[in-house]
Amino acid sequence: MLPTPSLLGAPTRLYLPRASLVACVRGTMVRSTLGLDLSDEQRFSHFPATPLCSVGWVFEGDGELLARGAPAALTAPRRPYESRLMFSGPQTAPSITWSPGPAAGMMLMLMPDALQNLTGLDVGAWVDRVADLREALPADWVAMAETVLTLPDDASRLACLEDFIEPRWQAVRPRLPLQAQRYQDWAQSMALRAATSSVGRSLRQVERRIKQWAGQPMRELRGFGRSERAFFMALAEAEEGRRPRWAEVAEASGYADQSHLCRETRRVTGFAPDELMRRLARDEGFWAYRLWQ
Repeated sequence: MLPTPSLLGAPTRLYLPRASLVACVRGTMVRSTLGLDLSDEQRFSHFPATPLCSVGWVFEGDGELLARGAPAALTAPRRPYESRLMFSGPQTAPSITWSPGPAAGMMLMLMPDALQNLTGLDVGAWVDRVADLREALPADWVAMAETVLTLPDDASRLACLEDFIEPRWQAVRPRLPLQAQRYQDWAQSMALRAATSSVGRSLRQVERRIKQWAGQPMRELRGFGRSERAFFMALAEAEEGRRPRWAEVAEASGYADQSHLCRETRRVTGFAPDELMRRLARDEGFWAYRLWQ
């Protein structure tokens, strides 16, 4: 059996969006370590590189972001969160956070092209950036996030943010239906929308349009799709009690070979495939990965 999202019983949940928001919201992750006696090492949290943008709330406690590329070590350079309301653009490398004590928070994950439609945000300007939410999003989004910060439980918080997003999304959503359940589907749908746009249909114009909407070029988005597919295939094999057969996973996921898979896995997660699977099974800090199993 695969491990539970939290090996130590911390309340950790993934909420999928209502049906009308599946092409806009990828999901909402919630975690609390209140009341748990964790060691310093167990208070690290690992996150992969991602094409998504996110809004983060810290309801209780504090958090710190490790310097880019720094290992999960207490001696690693890190900086405190600038606010209890944080915004993160797409990340091209894995990231690590640390909590100096018990904490509770929530992260709303948004498709970058959808967020641009909703807010006019220049997503490309936010690649590899994390900052106070007030620096990134319009006043009505900040007001919604501040309201969520005052609410008492997951149900009321989710209802508040989805009730806020839904009418705005219905007003701006593309006419061409988007598939957003997997990165690969989303990237292909966005490419089709870019190619059938009424203005400019050359390959260069399509690529430029995709980068404008998502903040990253199509080749990077395809890489995320391959990584996600390989991740879920490896989890399925582990769930059946087998060690993942990486050469087969690489071929089925669209990699050139196993070495290509290993390089991309290191780029997205910071670890080789076997080491990543080992840490998923034993390391509390990989709770965000386990949520998607």
